[in-house]
Amino acid sequence: MSVFVFIDHSEGHVKKASLEALSYGAALAAQLNTEAEGILLGTISGDVADLGKYGVTKIHHAAADSLNGLDAQVYTKIIADLAGAAGDGVLVFSHNTTGKAVAPRVAARLKAGLVTGAIALPDTGTGFVVKKTVFSGKAFANVSLNTPIKVIALNPNAYAVKESGGKAEVVALAVSAAAPKVKVVSATAASGHVPLTEAELVVSGGRGLKGPENWGMIEELASLLGAATACSRPVADTHWRPHNEHVGQTGIAIAPNLYIAIGISGAIQHLAGVNRSKVIVVINKDPEAPFFKAADYGIVGDAFEVVPKMINAVKKLKGK
Repeated sequence: MSVFVFIDHSEGHVKKASLEALSYGAALAAQLNTEAEGILLGTISGDVADLGKYGVTKIHHAAADSLNGLDAQVYTKIIADLAGAAGDGVLVFSHNTTGKAVAPRVAARLKAGLVTGAIALPDTGTGFVVKKTVFSGKAFANVSLNTPIKVIALNPNAYAVKESGGKAEVVALAVSAAAPKVKVVSATAASGHVPLTEAELVVSGGRGLKGPENWGMIEELASLLGAATACSRPVADTHWRPHNEHVGQTGIAIAPNLYIAIGISGAIQHLAGVNRSKVIVVINKDPEAPFFKAADYGIVGDAFEVVPKMINAVKKLKGK
């Protein structure tokens, strides 16, 4: 049984979520007594063979600049043709924007069982059972896959990046994909030091900050911590912050190691997008704010008094 891992990248750099998927795929391959192989479409900076340090022994590389932009139908054909020719196997994607667009299409084309939002290695003791999140992260389900080919989309930040190998063999992948049906004429990249989907630390603000002019302390705390900044939906809707910072059920779903919510009441729609965070810290002057029920740590107090003290404490800790 082969294990293939799709390697997602942007602007020449492999995404952290894909490094997690590579580590996951390598661990799964060891569990199945086989080897993990990567699938890379497009070009990246650096030596492709170096990705072998994350446990893959071979990388199938289609080095065409035309593949640098996501086209789900083109990607699907290339990946499905490769995996289908190998017969029985497991395909691992990251459950990010690219994975959500491609993994279901690949599964449908290969008539493969699909599990999205996986959070752990499969239990292969009595079958092939994958644990995943359901109901916006409020519960877990164990899904049994019985098809010859299996597709797993791994939740970002659910599996640690591990280095367990050396150089990988790079094999040129010849592709004969049809021309894309959608042509991208321009793209505007979201600004920010750390992309939200890749961030391990996130500092987020809500309407409790009273206005965009008060966002400086959010950005300063985030900068000191090396964190990304985020906001609740009302903040984005009133244009205090750009929509690409909106986290929640109708925004971006994130799973950082630490999520600091400042002046956010914690409506169920917001919580649905952040409840996979490993640690949640809530700062709110309302002791009855719903967010406190989901928090690991809570501070009842005025953000304009609490956050400056946090900033000073971090500066002191860092000797600034």
